[in-house]
Amino acid sequence: MSEVKTDNKEYIKGLSGKIDIKSLTLPELSECIKAIGEPAFRAKQLYEWLHIKQVADYDDMTNISKALKEKCRKNFDLVSLKCVQVQESHIDDTKKFLFGLADGNVIESVFMKYKFGVSVCISSQVGCRMGCKFCASTLDGVERSLLPSEMLDQIYSIGRITGEKISRVVVMGSGEPLDNYDNLVRFIRLLSDENGMNMGQRNITVSTCGIVPNIYKLAEEDFSINLALSLHSSNNEKRKQLMPIANQYEIHEVLEACKAYFDKTGRQLTFEYSLVSGVNDTDEDAAELSELLSGLNAVVNLIPVNPIKERDFKPTDRSGALAFKNKLEKSRINVTIRREMGRDIDGACGQLRRRHLEENQ
Repeated sequence: MSEVKTDNKEYIKGLSGKIDIKSLTLPELSECIKAIGEPAFRAKQLYEWLHIKQVADYDDMTNISKALKEKCRKNFDLVSLKCVQVQESHIDDTKKFLFGLADGNVIESVFMKYKFGVSVCISSQVGCRMGCKFCASTLDGVERSLLPSEMLDQIYSIGRITGEKISRVVVMGSGEPLDNYDNLVRFIRLLSDENGMNMGQRNITVSTCGIVPNIYKLAEEDFSINLALSLHSSNNEKRKQLMPIANQYEIHEVLEACKAYFDKTGRQLTFEYSLVSGVNDTDEDAAELSELLSGLNAVVNLIPVNPIKERDFKPTDRSGALAFKNKLEKSRINVTIRREMGRDIDGACGQLRRRHLEENQ
């Protein structure tokens, strides 16, 4: 077990019970390195290997002594995800990754190449407990939340595998980020740390189904990240049918929290709206949605729902999506239709993981 003694301070533990080195801030790492009898400057070297050069193993750290590497192995967990499977689209440059964790669980991440650069969509939990009816991630519930290091290493691993520079990150894969609040906040601080990867916070987006208290908490973190709300309905009753979270937080409560986030941060809000044929894509839905969002500095992102075999939901067709978009625009609502990326591979969140689990039962 760990021999690090730092005035009984609690640091995030890895799955083995040792301190999780990749989840430490640079000041925390400096304290831990001094506690195992090494000079503080070694922490800066280690931090650069972990978060700038993003190596997968202590042996890859060429200017670190063998003795220090052994101390690190003895005292710290080093999270390094195992790539289990890659699905590559034949339509565009989208790639879907299945990563194995140290405890045998698997998670998904998606690589998407745009004209403006490369975006990666990462998971925040193994599975999800939110129960949204159109999402494959939630069908088996949640196994556990991811450590900050496990969230980071999805990005680092994809960068190593593809050789591409990651310019944007979306926390919109499996799991509800605000249900893993403390680890999410630490992840954002590490990802945007000037001593590490130094990603601009305006290039980070966090999606939530609407955990109201944690939206208010996030507004107080002094971040400049983007917030996306999974809305998916124009009224609370219909939202309850699609998203169980609506039974806990009424739609106007959620919107008030989003307004507070905008007032505090000045960051434009995005409302994700999955179009389900015959369910939430009627003229009445468009009119209600226009009234609901009137006056907000926001954009609505329309997403034809990804079909999953466990549900009979069908996506609104292209003409129906365009008609819905036009109705919103007539009410001066900013609207986009999400470009379908990698539609020839397991598109919906959780599909690849679920298929893998079924095949390996």
